[in-house]
Amino acid sequence: MTESHPTNETPAPSENEPQLPSRGNGRRRTVWIASTSLVVVAALIVTLVLSLSGGSNSGPKAIRIGVTDASQPYWKTYTELAKKQLGLTVQIVNFSDYSQPNPALKEGQLDLNEFQHIQYLANYNVTAHDDLQPIGATAVYPLPLYSLKYDKPTALPDGAKVAIPNDAINEARGLLVLQAAGLLSLKDGGTAFSTTGDIVSHKVDVTTLDASQTADALRNGSVAAAIVNDDYATSAKLTTKQAIFHDDPASPSAAPYVNIFVARKADDNNPTYLKLAALYQQPSVQQGVQAANGGTAVFRDVPAAQLQAELATVEQQAKAAQQ
Repeated sequence: MTESHPTNETPAPSENEPQLPSRGNGRRRTVWIASTSLVVVAALIVTLVLSLSGGSNSGPKAIRIGVTDASQPYWKTYTELAKKQLGLTVQIVNFSDYSQPNPALKEGQLDLNEFQHIQYLANYNVTAHDDLQPIGATAVYPLPLYSLKYDKPTALPDGAKVAIPNDAINEARGLLVLQAAGLLSLKDGGTAFSTTGDIVSHKVDVTTLDASQTADALRNGSVAAAIVNDDYATSAKLTTKQAIFHDDPASPSAAPYVNIFVARKADDNNPTYLKLAALYQQPSVQQGVQAANGGTAVFRDVPAAQLQAELATVEQQAKAAQQ
């Protein structure tokens, strides 16, 4: 996914994490219903596309892994390592829409996918009544708080305006970042599904904008600070020196945003698939990932059982958010 951007919209090539579509002024339940509808339609589309692109090939059956960034050179490195070190033929299957790889995996058109973080998978499983499981971690991408005027969160004056994205995933994560920075407090400590309605105290005034607009708001001075996703920060020429805070990739609040390899429930302990997930931790693959993402990836090597326990927790939060 990512891991800070999962979308059911066509992703920009540089995005490294998926994001859900903007919630706008609608109620949260509308998002869940729309997501479920997209899953059903996407499953039909994926089946047709993959059947047309398939064909009979001689030799060992390739293990098919669905991604949304197949053009990145590190996937070539990855497949070469799979052949050399594991004796496995891996086929990387690209998708241009984040709503497609999970239904494709569910229907058996893929063996694994790698494009999402735990929060996105939890939302999918709950809305689609599925039970896909994480079997290996890849990386987490810290979500930065930027300011052009202030050099640390504590320097922000009381009542300063701070922008965060308004999509269902990044709004919650943005609020968790602001809480970690000491700028607000969330009801019960917050979850991966918190909204501005869960703010119980605050030093700054939070305003929600489309993710593509937070950098512009910062540049034009309408806000004192802003949460900006990596791709938009790059486009706006924001620098690492202007990032005054980001979430700790090793913290519990960042755990739902670890990107993952995902398998069907029946394969969550498949030794071959576990080896393929672990292959992502090879230095040559990680070097390619960093080159593709401007060095922002923080690699995580988390046991499958721990990832699955985190998924179960976030799924409970997703169910509670529906009510």
